[in-house]
Amino acid sequence: MPRTFTRDLTFQSNDLGKETTIMLTFDADMKGLYEDFFPVVWMVSKFGKTGTYDLQATYTSQLAFSRPQVDDGGYKITEAAVSVKINVGEKTSLTESNDIYYFSTPQPGTPDVLQAVNNTGAIQDIALGFISQGDLVPQSVLCFSGVGDGRQATAQFTPVLRLYITSDYQENAIIRSAITPPAIWSQDLTGLAKSTTWTLKYDAASGHYTLVQSY
Repeated sequence: MPRTFTRDLTFQSNDLGKETTIMLTFDADMKGLYEDFFPVVWMVSKFGKTGTYDLQATYTSQLAFSRPQVDDGGYKITEAAVSVKINVGEKTSLTESNDIYYFSTPQPGTPDVLQAVNNTGAIQDIALGFISQGDLVPQSVLCFSGVGDGRQATAQFTPVLRLYITSDYQENAIIRSAITPPAIWSQDLTGLAKSTTWTLKYDAASGHYTLVQSY
């Protein structure tokens, strides 16, 4: 079993110069993105024009599949009723009995991917997320919408986190199309130290934002 790691990230600003909303999501280029599956908004935070602001975010590499509850017209995950921890190279099956859903104990599957097979007899939404130690419910990062019976959700996931300047999304929203403008910051969390701090800056002359590592 691979060793689980955590990444503690702090995003901060000081007298930014413009009221700004930041959004975090895992939407790196992946085969099937916006066709077979969709990224989910992780965190949203508003930073003020003046003063000091910060956002604390902790990622844990323990992944999990879940059967999410989706509302708001299919655009937002509200909760995960049932889930199972899973590692890369493993496969699980979702079944249903008497209106209760179950994920099977993960078994060896295809190398380098995670798979969840829908064996419920009906179309289901399946989400991939991460789960922190002590938590019972995973944080969804990808949503496979409308997985048919007998079909599977297959993910080759690398935790590339991106930060966007946008106020168009709420936390846990399912992002149905590519975000514009592009992200101002992108990092593979596997390559970062356990704890890092990043400072958001705004250039009033150009209108550009930058995110620089403080420590």
